[in-house]
Amino acid sequence: MRTKYAAAGTQVNSRQDRRLVFLLNVAQRRLQRWVAARADKSGVTAAQAGLLFILGQRDGVLMGEAGTALDLGPPGISGLVDRMTALGLIKRRADPEDGRAWRLWLTPAGRAALAQSKAGLSEINTRLTDGFTEAEIETVARWLISFQTRFPRGEEQ
Repeated sequence: MRTKYAAAGTQVNSRQDRRLVFLLNVAQRRLQRWVAARADKSGVTAAQAGLLFILGQRDGVLMGEAGTALDLGPPGISGLVDRMTALGLIKRRADPEDGRAWRLWLTPAGRAALAQSKAGLSEINTRLTDGFTEAEIETVARWLISFQTRFPRGEEQ
């Protein structure tokens, strides 16, 4: 049986459609390259935009909480924060209640980058959802979210 995907404009054999790991990897690489090409123009990477979005919702978040929200371990969030601090997008301050913990704050440059990233996100979301119904998008979102419980972070391989 052959099916058509209006968004892609191509015919795909339904048996090939079931190569989910392959299809996820290809989709992730293509999306990452597309986002990276636009990041070169804006100067903000996808990971940096993720942290900007978190701080836009909750400025002053603990660094560890931001790492958890981005699915980054301590080394990953540390490197990201170091790079963004050097770019002047965020500031890191010691938590007043726990001197070992750090809180992250947007700078004026970070707020401007956040606004620019939000505009870019709108374009990405339009491209991702074009040609699909709300019900289809809801199913895909539910499926992708299920990965977080089916494959918990830190689970041994």
